[in-house]
Amino acid sequence: MQPVDFTTLTASCAELRSDWLPARLEQVYQCDRYTIALALRTLDQRGWLMLSWHPQAARVCISDPPPRTPDTFTFSQQLRHQLGGLALTAIETIAPWERVIDLQFARRPGDPALWHLYVEIMGKYSNIILTNQTNQVVTAAHQVSHQQSSVRTIQTGQPYDIPPTLTDPIPTLEEPQSRWQERISLIPDTLRRNLLKNYRGLSSALVLSMIQVADLDPEQSTDTLSLKEWQTLFDRWQEWLRALEREQFQPGWLPQGGYTVMGWNRIRPEKTVQALLNQYYRDRLNEQEFSQLRHQISQKLSHILKKLSVKAQDFRKRLSQSDQADQYREQADLLMAYLHEWQPGMKQIALLDFATGEPVNIPLNPEKNAVQNAQGLYKRHQKLKRSRFALEPLLTEVQSEIDYLEQVEVAIAQLDRYHKPDDLASLTEIRDELIQQSYLDDPEQRYRSNTPQTTNFLRYRTPNGFEILIGRNNRQNDQLTFRLAGDYDLWFHTQEIPGSHVLLRLEPGTAPDDTDLQFTADLAAFYSRARQSDRAPVVYTEPKQVFKPKGAKPGIAIYKQERVIWGEPQRGREVVMKDEG
Repeated sequence: MQPVDFTTLTASCAELRSDWLPARLEQVYQCDRYTIALALRTLDQRGWLMLSWHPQAARVCISDPPPRTPDTFTFSQQLRHQLGGLALTAIETIAPWERVIDLQFARRPGDPALWHLYVEIMGKYSNIILTNQTNQVVTAAHQVSHQQSSVRTIQTGQPYDIPPTLTDPIPTLEEPQSRWQERISLIPDTLRRNLLKNYRGLSSALVLSMIQVADLDPEQSTDTLSLKEWQTLFDRWQEWLRALEREQFQPGWLPQGGYTVMGWNRIRPEKTVQALLNQYYRDRLNEQEFSQLRHQISQKLSHILKKLSVKAQDFRKRLSQSDQADQYREQADLLMAYLHEWQPGMKQIALLDFATGEPVNIPLNPEKNAVQNAQGLYKRHQKLKRSRFALEPLLTEVQSEIDYLEQVEVAIAQLDRYHKPDDLASLTEIRDELIQQSYLDDPEQRYRSNTPQTTNFLRYRTPNGFEILIGRNNRQNDQLTFRLAGDYDLWFHTQEIPGSHVLLRLEPGTAPDDTDLQFTADLAAFYSRARQSDRAPVVYTEPKQVFKPKGAKPGIAIYKQERVIWGEPQRGREVVMKDEG
């Protein structure tokens, strides 16, 4: 993940000073253990300023509104109590070339600052610290004791000390090219490494972009550069310094997925630095959370399904044994009918079957007489008969669990990688559903029964323009089928194969043709366990013919008066790829 460097922080603060000062602080909300959002209102706009001390994604930018869930963090309560209703009057740096900014709060613009909120953007040492007028620490996002650091402590009630001063030389526009070149090439090494270690204020991303725009190789040794190449690189160096001095930046996206505020090598410009930072770090953090959550759910599902499969096999084995119940009764009947043929000490006896006349070998206990052996066979018959009555509902229950979890597994398989925030929202819904169904633990009590259901269904259009909605998880499947579906719509699902519920939306008086039906069936087949098959049977019917069995788990439905059409998952894949492209 690309960290916020000095250049990016300078660009972000320049925009904030231009567009958001002065602003009244209306609300403070802590989104998670690393992020707070300040609700700011100016004369003509309102927005949320995100301050993050995340070890990989520390940043300052205008962001999306925070989620509507209760804020139970102490740090945000302290900030709300001290800063609520005050005006943000200044955003200053504490020292040249430092990645620490000072947000100053006063009663009104022009008044002296009552509070200072220091935002330290320093990788894993990032922090946010609130001090009063005398620079005494009132609260901090992360307090640092003597045991944690012998260099700099951050404790409530202590004076605020700025981070240790950097010792690397400061880049300046006044430095001549000869001195700059001498400093970088004094000890031969790669161009990228020498630039990074000889000046402050540089980051790997910035140096790499600077070298690439100069059409040089970052791993090229400094003693191999020609005079022309040195001149080209120095021109880019001064271009960077002039951008910092004038606070003129060109935010945009890089080909490899990163970003730049210098405009170098960008493939797509972005309107503002705020939008750039908000989207980049939101997506990268969401992607991290998505991968971890998907792995956690997949592992848990695999473990549960393996246990249920073993249990189902055991039940089936015991049921197959119970199929022999009638055989034991018949043997007992034969033995009772032919008591006169029994002899003491016999270990088995061959008797003619009543119906077929064929000999039947019956094992005997030599220590018991014929009647006792027959009674033992009758008992085994009764025991196996009772076990069938007990095992059948147990097997049905286990098979129902397997069907449900396989349906969840299909939803997880469809969410194979992160593309947009809707993907993480859908995966979170699956997690909450599994918590509600007691398949996952919830030590942090995140799940709430009143969690609103999202409507971020997958959406497509048939060749004739009819809308198709596809559920991304069981919650959405239920919502699609039993709440959203109208009388004129058509409901699609793979036949006896776990998959998404698919709804073809139709207006009164309209009718889909075979092309629309086939198009929808192809998508239904693709969003199912039959995704890798050539063909899969897909049923479709009216929504009023789809029912949820009493007590059934989410996503489970039965249907009637269905018609069958063969869907081709690979054609569905082409539609999806075209839509994503």
